Amino acid sequence: MALLQVEPALFVGLVFVFGLLIGSFLNVVIHRLPKMMEVDWQMQCAELRGEAMPGAPRYNLWTPRSACPHCGHAITALENIPLLSWLWLRGRCADCGARISARYPLVELLTALLSAAVAWKWGMSMQIVGALLLVWALVALAFIDLDTTLLPDSITLPLLWLGLLFNLHGHFASLPDAVIGAMAGYLVLWSVYWLFKLATGKEGMGFGDFKLLAALGAWLGWQLLPVTILLSSVVGAAIGVAMIVLVKHDRRVPIPFGPYLAGGGLVALFFGADLTQAYLAQF
Repeated sequence: MALLQVEPALFVGLVFVFGLLIGSFLNVVIHRLPKMMEVDWQMQCAELRGEAMPGAPRYNLWTPRSACPHCGHAITALENIPLLSWLWLRGRCADCGARISARYPLVELLTALLSAAVAWKWGMSMQIVGALLLVWALVALAFIDLDTTLLPDSITLPLLWLGLLFNLHGHFASLPDAVIGAMAGYLVLWSVYWLFKLATGKEGMGFGDFKLLAALGAWLGWQLLPVTILLSSVVGAAIGVAMIVLVKHDRRVPIPFGPYLAGGGLVALFFGADLTQAYLAQF
């Protein structure tokens, strides 16, 4: 521990490697959690109809073992080394040669880089534990929403309570600022949702977006919500317009807002205070 304190680069490197391992697990969460939610919904619907659901094989984040979706080949330990295995296999299944999506190593590398950035910014402190948990949750939520337009309550709600817990001692914001941030984060998007629905008769966003912004408010405090909302809205609008104009994206097909909220939250986590001070300095 003393060596890690005097050699911050070594500590950052270790966190980077640990981030690769977490990224590999996040790939499992991103792929399996929506399927688990769907099974749970089917069971609830069957229960309401008074029907018995047929027995299904056990399926969760740990069982069954990861396997190729094309041939069923069980992934061995050597084939499951974060980032390196994908490069060694040249992005293909070792058994059938089917292509493995480049998104798997991308998630691993992104998680590792963000984890290393957290280690560099906060060092060996209590803040690093909270910041890492927040970063990992945001990566998982962004990719789940990108795939399914869902932001699972099983991640957003614990994330909100964890933010308040870490701010009991003001690690990222004072507790009053965190509580107000959670309330304001939810109410801002809730108000936008209802204004849009009353004006157009359509739903402009999902309730998961309200909960995610509330969680970010609980972690960062209400002062960083404007930065988070501005960044996510501007980037989301720009990409949405570009998709409609350049790739003829159907306007009736919803574009997930969660990845932009997560991105805005990450920028606010690392640079929010500096951006706010730079803006206020103009006045």
